[in-house]
Amino acid sequence: KVCVLLNATGNVPIIKKRTWTVDPNKTVSWIQKFIHKYLKLDATEQIFLYVNQTFAPAPDQIIKNLYDCHGTNGKLVLYYCKNQAWG
Repeated sequence: KVCVLLNATGNVPIIKKRTWTVDPNKTVSWIQKFIHKYLKLDATEQIFLYVNQTFAPAPDQIIKNLYDCHGTNGKLVLYYCKNQAWG
């Protein structure tokens, strides 16, 4: 399992539980769908994810690969928002 830290940015609602344990074989799009469902957003609203406030990973990117390359202090830090913020 991979520990994922979800941070809100911009005008998106904040998820109170910030740290989640995720199957390392899940994709970025799976996390986007999870956040979308958790926040009960409209079907027309999008979720954008960013790794360490730097870049937007591809939707088919595997979480384990992101963690191996960009994980810090045992966590993969992802920022989520409803509008494009970085990169």
